[in-house]
Amino acid sequence: MTSKQVRPLAGAVRTSKGAVRPLSGARITGGLLHDWQRRNRRATIPHTIEQLRAAGNVANLSRLLEDAPAPYRGRYPFLDTDLYKTLEGLAYELGDGDTSAREFFDEVVGLLERVQAGDGYLNSFFQDPAAAKKPWEDLTWGHELYNLGHLIQAAVAANRRMGDDRLLRVATRFADLAVERFAERGICGHPEVEMALVELFRETGERRYLTLAAAFVDRRGTGQMEHSIFPGEYFQDHVPLRELPSVTGHAVRMAYLAAGAADVFLETGDRSLFEALERLWDDMVATKLYVTGGLGSRHSDEAIGDRYELPSERAYSETCAAIGVMQWAWRMFLAGGDAKYLDVFERVLYNAYAVGLSADGTAFFYDNPLQRRPDHAQRSGAEAGGEALRRAWFTCPCCPPNIVRWMAQLADYVAAERDGAVLIAAYTPATIRTAELELAMETAYPWDGDVRIVVERAPDGPYGLVLRVPGWAGNVTVTVNGEPCQAPRSGGWITLHRAWSPGDEVRLTLPMPVRAHGSHPHLDATRGALSLARGPLVYCVEQHDSPQAPVDDLLVGAHDVVNAHTERRDAAVVLRLEADAAPPPAAELYPELPLHEALPETRVAATFVPYFLWGNRGPQAMRVWVRTPWTNGKKAS
Repeated sequence: MTSKQVRPLAGAVRTSKGAVRPLSGARITGGLLHDWQRRNRRATIPHTIEQLRAAGNVANLSRLLEDAPAPYRGRYPFLDTDLYKTLEGLAYELGDGDTSAREFFDEVVGLLERVQAGDGYLNSFFQDPAAAKKPWEDLTWGHELYNLGHLIQAAVAANRRMGDDRLLRVATRFADLAVERFAERGICGHPEVEMALVELFRETGERRYLTLAAAFVDRRGTGQMEHSIFPGEYFQDHVPLRELPSVTGHAVRMAYLAAGAADVFLETGDRSLFEALERLWDDMVATKLYVTGGLGSRHSDEAIGDRYELPSERAYSETCAAIGVMQWAWRMFLAGGDAKYLDVFERVLYNAYAVGLSADGTAFFYDNPLQRRPDHAQRSGAEAGGEALRRAWFTCPCCPPNIVRWMAQLADYVAAERDGAVLIAAYTPATIRTAELELAMETAYPWDGDVRIVVERAPDGPYGLVLRVPGWAGNVTVTVNGEPCQAPRSGGWITLHRAWSPGDEVRLTLPMPVRAHGSHPHLDATRGALSLARGPLVYCVEQHDSPQAPVDDLLVGAHDVVNAHTERRDAAVVLRLEADAAPPPAAELYPELPLHEALPETRVAATFVPYFLWGNRGPQAMRVWVRTPWTNGKKAS
C-alpha cells in the first residue's frame, strides 16, 4: 500500500475475539470531548512539536546522518518515544483531513527511514558511536523494546488512519529483529511492547508477533531480568503475572503490562490470564485507585503503594498511568463486555487524565495530587524546588505526547458492537455507524445527563441498541419516540431490541444530583472527610473560590451537599454551597480535643469546580477531600 491509497478507518485496538468488538465508525461532533480534540489540534500539537524540536528529539535522529554526530541531547535513552507518540496522534489528525502538521510528520518519518540500521535496529541513543552502552546491553533501563512498542503503535495508526505504510515498514523491520533476538529469552524493564506486538499481529497477520508478546508476558517474574536501583516489585518481576497478589510497582509499567496481557488474552483465549487480570483489576479498584481514577501514590519510585495508601497531597497519579489504566479498562471491556470497566475508564478520562493538561492546552501536570497546601512550591520529591503548577515541558516528557495521542483517538472509545447490537460506551455528541445501523447522538454530557439518540439508518429486522448506565446513576429513564420504555437493566446496561426505522428517537435521562463520597475506614489519609461529585466529574475547592475561609478549614456536611446547587461558569458547571468554617486551629501540632464542646463555626459560601480545571488561575490551595463537621467525636447530621 502506498501513502496515497486510503483504506477504511480502523481504531487503535482491532480485535474480533472478545465479548464485544471495537467500533471505529464513530465521530465526535460536539461537546466537551470535541472541544478537547479541537484544542489538541490547535494548541497542544503545535506546542508539542515546538518543544520536541527545542529539546533535541528531532536532532537526535538527524545527527546520526553526520560523519561525526553531535552529542545526544537529553537525559534518557528513550526520548524517541516522544516522537512516536506524537506521530501516532498526528496519524489520527492527518487521517481526518487536518494537514497542519503534515510537514513534521513527513520529516520525522523520513529521518526514521534513513537512520534505521541495516538489521532493523532503531534507537537514536544507542546508535550513536559514542554511546556509553551498546544496543541490548541494558534491558532493564535501556527501554529499547519500549521504544519499539511506541514506534509500532504509531506505525499501525498511520497505516490504518492514513493508508501510509512507510512507518509500518520501519516498525516491522525492527520488530522482526526483536523476534529473532528475543525468541528464547529476555524482557524489557518497561512493559509496553506487548500491546504493540499484538496490534502488529492484528495488522499484518504475522503470528510471530503475538507469540513474542505472549512470551514477554509469561517471562516476567521468572528471573530473566537483572534488577537494579529498584527491587523486582518495581518492575512487576518478582513473581509471574498470574501469581501477582495485587497491582504493584511502577504504576505506568503495571498498567501497560496488564493492558498488554489483556491483548494477549483476547487473541489466545488463555482464561488463566484473564482471571488473573480480573482479580488484579477488582483489587485495584477496591483498594488502590484514587477517587479521581488516578493510580500511583509514591513519588520516590512512581509506584502504586500498599492497599489504602492513598495520600491526597502526595498523590503521584502520573498522567501516563491514567492513560495506561484506560488502555487496560478498554481491553477488559472488550474481553468480557462488563460495564464496570467503562465506569473506571470514564472516571479516569474526565478526572485523572483531563487534569494533566492546562485549559489552554500548552502546559502539563506530570503528577496529579488531590490537594495543594497553601505553602506548597515543590513539584515532586525528586526536585529541590520547582514551579508551582503545570509546566510547558519536562526533562522526562513522556506525558505531553501521550496526552496528544490519546486525545486524538477518543472517538475510538465511544461505541462497540457485537452480533446484532451496538453498545454505547460513552455519551458525547457523535455519529455512530455500523454495517447495519447509523445513529446521531446529542447531549451536553458530562454537564447534563440528558442523551438523545436518533436512528438515521436501520436494518430490516430487529437490532439491539445497548445503553450504558454509569455506576453512579440512579432513577434512569428511557423513552422511545416519546413513550416510556421498561427495557431491562442488567450489569450496567439497558438493552433496547426492536425493529428500528429512520427517525426513531431514543431519550436516556441520567439524573445528576450532587453526591458526597466518603472513603474506606482503612484509608487513613481521608478518613472522616468527604469529596463531591456530579455525574462522572469529581470536584475540588480552590482558595480562589473560598474567599471567606481557608479551604483547609471548610467543614462540609451532608446537609450542605443536599442543599448545593449548580451554576454555569464559562463552559463548565460548578457547585455552589454553604459550609461551616472552623475557627483558626490551635497553635499546638497535637492539641487535646474538646470532647464535650462543639466547635464554634461560621457559615461561609464556597464554590467547587471540576477537578480537571484546577490550577488554571494561579497557585493557591486546593482540596478534593474536605473536612466534615463533628461534635463529641461524631459527624454532625
